[in-house]
Amino acid sequence: MTLHEFEAALKADHYGEIVPITRAAGYAMDIHSHTFDARALITAGEFTLVVDGVERIYAVGDIFQLPADTLHGERAGPDGASYLAGRKEVLAP
Repeated sequence: MTLHEFEAALKADHYGEIVPITRAAGYAMDIHSHTFDARALITAGEFTLVVDGVERIYAVGDIFQLPADTLHGERAGPDGASYLAGRKEVLAP
């Protein structure tokens, strides 16, 4: 999937904010959650997510999704990571 196709898919799925993010080698964040749905396309390096104790490494071209309020940890690979991320705010019931 190209960057253009990924951005078009995010817009079609009503993701409002689309931002490029770069994390340096050594970046890590302990367990936390977000108030928004997230979907990202890895554009450089590797990015690891840990959800429910399961670790998954994402490489260039991979896409990950995290629903709002999903507890997760994250870290960049040895060469860092860059990704294009979409955020979709979740309305309270």
